[in-house]
Amino acid sequence: MTTTVERVTATPAALAFIDELRRRHGPLMFFQSGGCCDGSAPMCWADGEFQLGDSDVCLGELDGTPFYIGSEQFAYWEHTQLIIDVVAGNGGMFSLDNGTGRRFLTRSRLFSDAECALLQSRPPRRHGDGTT
Repeated sequence: MTTTVERVTATPAALAFIDELRRRHGPLMFFQSGGCCDGSAPMCWADGEFQLGDSDVCLGELDGTPFYIGSEQFAYWEHTQLIIDVVAGNGGMFSLDNGTGRRFLTRSRLFSDAECALLQSRPPRRHGDGTT
């Protein structure tokens, strides 16, 4: 049985794109959009350029880049691993991938019962709890 499970992961192509954007823009952060203008796209920002709320959840890091989601959306997706990929197309209008001809895309899979049990012993961090 696996002893660790990540709430968010990335494909090799996404990790390479993150590295490219980091070299261009400096430290980055992600926020999983919950809808509105850009649908449910993972939005990439220069670190600190997106205002996080105290209840936003840090799902983990992608090659040192923190990845957040709103608490209400996390309630829907808490049993799902987010897999960040990159595909051809236009990025979100406010995301750093916009204008590159590529965009980040969230794929997902349901956690197994065993993975859910492991995750229950390790609750996610909230932005406002002083640990992020």
